[in-house]
Amino acid sequence: MFENYRVFKTDFAGRPLVIETGKMTQLANGACLVRYGETVVHVAVTAAAKPREGVDFFPLSVDFEEKQYAMGRIPGGFGKREGRPSEKAILVSRVIDRPIRPLFPKDMRNDVSIVCTVMAYDPDCLPEIAAMVGTSIALSISDVPWNGPISAVSVGLVDGAFVINPTKAQREVSQMAVTVASTDSRIAMIEAGANIIPDDVMYNGIMAGHEANQAIIEFIKGIQAEIGREKFSYPSNEPEPEMYEAIKAFAIDDIRVALDTDDKKVRDERLKPIYEAVHAKFDECYPDQSEKIEDCLYKTQKYVVRRWLLDEQKRVDGRAMNQMRPLASEVGILPRVHGSGLFTRGQTQVLTITTLGSISDQQTLDGIDDQTSKRYIHHYNFPSYSVGETKPSRGPGRREIGHGALAERALVPVIPSAEEFPYTIRLVSEILSSNGSTSQGSICGSTLSLMDAGVPIKAPVAGISCGLITEGDRWMTMVDIQGLEDFFGDMDFKVAGTKEGITAIQMDLKISGLTPEMVKEALYKTHEARNYILDEVMLKAIPEPRKELSQYAPKMLSTVIPVDKIREVIGSGGKVIQKICAECDVKIDIEEDGHVYVTGIDMENCKRAMTIVDTIVKDPEPGAIYKGKVTRLMAVHLLKSLPAKRDSAISPSWTSSVPRR
Repeated sequence: MFENYRVFKTDFAGRPLVIETGKMTQLANGACLVRYGETVVHVAVTAAAKPREGVDFFPLSVDFEEKQYAMGRIPGGFGKREGRPSEKAILVSRVIDRPIRPLFPKDMRNDVSIVCTVMAYDPDCLPEIAAMVGTSIALSISDVPWNGPISAVSVGLVDGAFVINPTKAQREVSQMAVTVASTDSRIAMIEAGANIIPDDVMYNGIMAGHEANQAIIEFIKGIQAEIGREKFSYPSNEPEPEMYEAIKAFAIDDIRVALDTDDKKVRDERLKPIYEAVHAKFDECYPDQSEKIEDCLYKTQKYVVRRWLLDEQKRVDGRAMNQMRPLASEVGILPRVHGSGLFTRGQTQVLTITTLGSISDQQTLDGIDDQTSKRYIHHYNFPSYSVGETKPSRGPGRREIGHGALAERALVPVIPSAEEFPYTIRLVSEILSSNGSTSQGSICGSTLSLMDAGVPIKAPVAGISCGLITEGDRWMTMVDIQGLEDFFGDMDFKVAGTKEGITAIQMDLKISGLTPEMVKEALYKTHEARNYILDEVMLKAIPEPRKELSQYAPKMLSTVIPVDKIREVIGSGGKVIQKICAECDVKIDIEEDGHVYVTGIDMENCKRAMTIVDTIVKDPEPGAIYKGKVTRLMAVHLLKSLPAKRDSAISPSWTSSVPRR
């Protein structure tokens, strides 16, 4: 029945990788079923037959879908079915998108959809790695134009050695989690979280991942050679060369003048009359091609910026290649909140607010992995006014979720443990003004806000981005790219870390990949830049975390009680713990391992509640004096006949004192 059914097998980091094609999803342009260990991911690629009208970009969508049945679970909620994708699924979709997008033709406007569905989950074999490999295979064997293949691996650092695609146990002790995607010659994508790892160790880990990718790329090329389809043709959206040259010759001098400023608002105002003049002259010459006229103007601006950088080492705002924009830091901006920090870099400005809560305020997660909660949360908001636009707010999009997750990952290694600081921590970064690298500005603002709130972070963290311009074998990097350099450049290499090492990396490319030399230089330049930001700006605003929490922050005490005493503290139907909370005006959280957290606005009330808990869980000792409340009086002969119960005649309380015999 399935005459085109094929099975391809190889070894992938010590575990079997099995690819099945030709049995399922026969109406898609390309599809495969990936079995990695016992993880199973289905990948389908479809493309529209005709270009989408009225768009000036390549319309690619990538969806990573987590199914609860993959873990043998039934979804919660009334509908008992999966709803909107989890934040992790959105982040994985972005990770898959980044290395494959530059390999599509720049002039194609046909919609392309990629759907990766996790059908079975083996914790030792990450489904995101299987999905990235499956995406590369499905695109390679499809008729969709694409200049792949790629491969991707996860790199861990366990006991000083690099581990490719670490198992669950290895990931739990690994000092870094780095996803590296590669073509057969270059590094196409890096996504990293690390526990303050030195630059040279990070670089060696990236190269270890790049080397491991090569065997899988050769495996995919073999599949493509055997069953790959011929790529379809499409109508190019590229403007005719004559049209581009005419518009370029007409507008280039005015565009040079317009772009030569460090003020984004001034630049935009200067460009408006140029656009109007170009349309007035060329709309009649090229009727019904307004989008292509706009594209010619975009390409002319790109030409000017890149020529300045490559030929004159000139940046649009006059800075040197390694020079950062003016920097400023402030703390304590807002009253009443628990902590606030304002970070400004040129025309990029971020205000981050810290809120502290009880342990029970931590976020509950419902994904297919084993992480069920987190007590440190970072949210990133990008309102339209930050770029001078009027778009209404519709909730966070994929970009906002991605940038918030990057800032969160950058700060996780320095956040104190629950034992050291028993609070849930929520950061919200409000982007007030955007002209490049707001995600890295939010990392700097978050560090300031945490220290202003008195959170005892292990070390301050700063973030900075590095750009790239390439032309043939020529290339050059520049630090602290603004929006125009990101827009017209080839790379946005974001690195966050302390003065000692890296905590997070995210690399976005518009070209097929980077050489090892490019990666090494980007790491070096971002290290120097973040040290400068920390020493010259951030630590001058606040050199260390405040010693005291805000008067408006909840006060917290914690202890550990025997697990067999938890029932006594809670009481029948929760009566005991509810009484303590009501009389002391506190909130008490008890975890299964015996950790007890008491939260309240007044520290004396917290101490009082903790004393009560200690009284309940400690067994009476001969000769000790205990405070209690007499609840009733009984005849002596009756007392002797009653069974010995701790609370039969005297109930543990905290309002009066009588000796307990």
